[in-house]
Amino acid sequence: MFDIIRNNRRVAMFLLLLLVVPSFVFFGMEGYMSFNSRDTELASVRGEPITQQEFDRVRAQQLEQYRAMLGSQFDASALDTPELRRRLLDQMIDTRVVANAAAEGRYSVSDETLRRTIAGIPQVQEDGRFSPERYRQALAAQGLTPAGFEAGLRRDLATAQVLQPVAESAGVPDTVLASLQAALTETRTLRLRRFEAAQYRDGVQVSQADIQAWYDAHAQSLEVPEHVRAQYVVIDEAAASQGIEIGDADIAGYYEQNKSRFGTPERRRAAHILIESGGDAQAARGRAEELARQAAADPGRFAELAREHSQDPGSAASGGDLGWISPGMLVEPVEKAIYGLKDKDQVSGVVQSQFGFHVVKLTDLQPADIKPLDEVREQIRDEIRKQLASERFADMSTKLTQLVYDQRDSLQPVADSVGVQVRSAGGITRTGLLDAGQAGPDAAAAGPDAELLDNPRVREALFSAEVLGQKLNSGVIEVSPGVLVAVRVAEVTPAQVPALEQVSAQVRERLLAERAAQAAHDAGQAALKTLEQAPASDSAPEGFGEPHSVSRQTAEGLPREVLEAVMRAPHETLPAYVGTAQGSDYVIARIEAVEPGKPSEEQAQSLRAQLARIWGEAEQEAVLRMMRQQFDTRVLPAAEAAIQGERSE
Repeated sequence: MFDIIRNNRRVAMFLLLLLVVPSFVFFGMEGYMSFNSRDTELASVRGEPITQQEFDRVRAQQLEQYRAMLGSQFDASALDTPELRRRLLDQMIDTRVVANAAAEGRYSVSDETLRRTIAGIPQVQEDGRFSPERYRQALAAQGLTPAGFEAGLRRDLATAQVLQPVAESAGVPDTVLASLQAALTETRTLRLRRFEAAQYRDGVQVSQADIQAWYDAHAQSLEVPEHVRAQYVVIDEAAASQGIEIGDADIAGYYEQNKSRFGTPERRRAAHILIESGGDAQAARGRAEELARQAAADPGRFAELAREHSQDPGSAASGGDLGWISPGMLVEPVEKAIYGLKDKDQVSGVVQSQFGFHVVKLTDLQPADIKPLDEVREQIRDEIRKQLASERFADMSTKLTQLVYDQRDSLQPVADSVGVQVRSAGGITRTGLLDAGQAGPDAAAAGPDAELLDNPRVREALFSAEVLGQKLNSGVIEVSPGVLVAVRVAEVTPAQVPALEQVSAQVRERLLAERAAQAAHDAGQAALKTLEQAPASDSAPEGFGEPHSVSRQTAEGLPREVLEAVMRAPHETLPAYVGTAQGSDYVIARIEAVEPGKPSEEQAQSLRAQLARIWGEAEQEAVLRMMRQQFDTRVLPAAEAAIQGERSE
């Protein structure tokens, strides 16, 4: 992700500006300074507070931006967490710190720099050049004026000068680069032996006492969160298509009206000779008639006659060729004459238009090739069904929107009026769906509508105060284009720890898996100890697979845990052995050869650039920490309540 941003800096800059600059336009330094009120103070920089009101506004704006980007997949519970709120407050503090540094250092941006920056944004360019119209449209879409945007951009460019030189001047020592290159490109040849937990499962015993003991110690980990059983109605293409019958007469009529779509229509190519009427229309007509007689007598000379006599500068040089003709392409008299010719190489009589007198020849004719009705019958049936379903969907969605609030304690009247069934599913929590084992056989996760009911907007509606607390119908929710749903809560199941008899099989399975894994690990570690103590041998012991080579850059399908263990293992003496857990299994690697890497110049340059960026970001962070101290930055006690989502009064 970060590589994409770094490789497309102009695009990223524009997106960043459109997403972030509005917050500075409305809540920038001037806005921050104006919030010197009695509102709760969360932090301060040089005595100037960042208030709860500021924080709430920027946070709301950020969530709205996420909502606009993610659409129906927006989930406030996943994007409004303490971790993200803490990061937002830190960003606001850093912005204030950098702004103070820019003001103290008298950083400024020239009009020319501002102009070049704006002109370089691809989204406001047309054919590679700055377009004032596209610029205005882009700003209008964000609710900004050019003056406001440019003021914010000028401020951001000025503040960017504070930290940008730190990142751009960062350099990686050659010794560090060489060490990392060697580590990344070093190749090790190895063989693997795997101890699979499944092989030890039959030897594991789990008693009822074991299950009871585990349950007594870990019952809380089995808690099933609060969940609901929902009733819901869905309007989509399938619902709108229900019961639509399409007769043979409808199909035949549609076919006749749209024949050209079911094959290749007739194509005609033509040439012409034009004699302009000029001041003597009669003489011009006579000349055209003579040319028509000559062309009709010898159609093969038509191109020669056109080159010699036609006064149409666009086609005379090419023998009068007009190319392939489409209806409406030529003036009506000429087009009518072309379509009146029946055979290839047939020449018309004289045709008069506003341009003069024409002689027309049909130079090529490709007859229509239309598929017979029987070949396209089902295609037509589907097209008609979709058209009718689209009309019915519009009517159904209107009814749903109107009726869902009429009798708010039931969806049945809505379903009856719209012509759909009320569906039901359980196991829906605030954060997702329970599996069938937790929520029972009617769990949403086990049904065909699992994806629909796991939609963040649907879950948000189900757990809203009106729907959850008062058991009222929700409003209409657009889950995706063409899919509308309304929901209500039929039953609420509080969070609870299930009784042992409900989860006994689940606990048994967990204990079996844990003990089988432990047996595999024990066997693997015992084998590793034996191998390490055995005399070195050029031949691999029994149980090891074929050799293959890996590096940190080329894992060759080796699991991450095994690769890390192999590449970290000492290799002064070969063969060397290293063991590691991989999930429930245990893997022993026999390292047989180690070869230093040979990075290419291109790889070296790429690594240097990546390390420079990382190094620069680390130095920027260090400078920011120093600047926070310099500008007397304080995070106040009320900040933690705001981060945890508790509004201080």
